Amino acid sequence: MFKLPAELTIAKAEEFKQLLMEYAENHDDIVIDDTAVEKIDTIGVQLILSMVTYLTSIHKSIEWQCTASVIKESIEKLGIKDSILLQYVNA
Repeated sequence: MFKLPAELTIAKAEEFKQLLMEYAENHDDIVIDDTAVEKIDTIGVQLILSMVTYLTSIHKSIEWQCTASVIKESIEKLGIKDSILLQYVNA
């Protein structure tokens, strides 16, 4: 299971990307747990969008255990309507 950090912000972007890349190399079925996410900024939303896009492009299976309302709220505020991300977070 890949756990998203409590803060998914520009300050954590590089660290998050590196952890995801390492995890994706070693797992075909990706289960994402967002229960710890408390803070997300625009870069964080872009990161999870790029994460989902990347994982699907390399044919990884994704299961998202989406419980963090902060992610859904941020997606709505940014006006994201047509995105592969929405099928996972049910925004």
